[in-house]
Amino acid sequence: MHENLLHTTCINCTSDQLKPLNNFPDVGLVKCHNCNFVFSQKIPSKEELINYYTNEYERTNYLSPITEKRYNQLLDKFEKYRKTNRLLDIGSGSGFFLKTAKKRGWEVYGTEIDSGVQSTNNEKDINMSYGEIDSIGFPEDYFDVVVHIEVIEHINNPNEYVSEIQKILRPGGITYLTTPNFNAIHRYRLKEKYDVISYPNHLCYYTKRTLKQLFKAKGLKPIRVVTTGYSLTRLKTSKGISNQSFVSETSDDEMLRTKIEMNGFLKFFKWSINSALNLFSIGDSLKGTFIKQ
Repeated sequence: MHENLLHTTCINCTSDQLKPLNNFPDVGLVKCHNCNFVFSQKIPSKEELINYYTNEYERTNYLSPITEKRYNQLLDKFEKYRKTNRLLDIGSGSGFFLKTAKKRGWEVYGTEIDSGVQSTNNEKDINMSYGEIDSIGFPEDYFDVVVHIEVIEHINNPNEYVSEIQKILRPGGITYLTTPNFNAIHRYRLKEKYDVISYPNHLCYYTKRTLKQLFKAKGLKPIRVVTTGYSLTRLKTSKGISNQSFVSETSDDEMLRTKIEMNGFLKFFKWSINSALNLFSIGDSLKGTFIKQ
C-alpha cells in the first residue's frame, strides 16, 4: 500500500476533519467529524481490486426459493412505478433478480464491473453492460427502477455513484438498495472481529442517517429506510468457528429461514425481532427505497 493512496478529505462531504477508528487499524477506517460518514481511508489500486474480485470475492450460484419469493414481494412493490417498463440491477452477478423480474414482463438491464464475472450476459433478452455505472452511458431519465443489492459498500466514490443513479432514473422513479449497517448489533458485539468490515471488499459503511443524507443531497427522497436481520452465519464466521458460505443451501441462516417460513409462530417472532432491530437501528442490513423528485 503506497502512502499517497489515502483519502485526505471525506468522500461524502469533503471535510478534512477525519478521525481514525482505532478498533479497525487493518481496514484503516475513519469517521468524518462533520457528517459522521465512515469509510476506509485507504484507496485501493485497480490491481488490488482486480486481484481481490478475481481470486477472493465469494459469489453465489445458489438461489434460495425463499429469496426468489422475497424478490417477487419486492417486485410487487415496484409495480406502481412501472411506466417505461425498464429496470436496472447494478452488480447483477448471476442475474437471479433480473431473471425473476423478466418473468414478470420487465425489460431488464444489468451491470457488472468485470466482463469475466459469471453473469447474465448470455441470457436472452437481458441487456448486460460492463464497467463502472458512470462509464456505461445509460440515457437520462431512462429507468423506472434501479436496484443495487449489496453494492454501494464496495463503491469508493459514493457522490458520483448516486448522482449517476439520479440521472438515469426518470422523475418519479425509485431506487432500492441493501447494504450492511455499520451500527449493527454484531459490530458492537464483535468489534474488530466482525468480518463485514474488511478491505478492499467493503470501502464505505452506512447507517440510516448517513444513507439518507447521501441520497437526499442528490435529489432522491427517502420513502423507507429500515435495518433488519441477525445473521447466525455471520456470527460464526466472524468468530472463526465456521467457514460456511454466507449464501448456501446448508448455511445456518438458510436453514433457519426455511424453518421460519414453515411456522406461523416463528414468522411472528421474526417480525417482532426485526421490529425491535429497526426501532433501535441495529439490524445487520440496511434496506432503503428512494424516489427521484
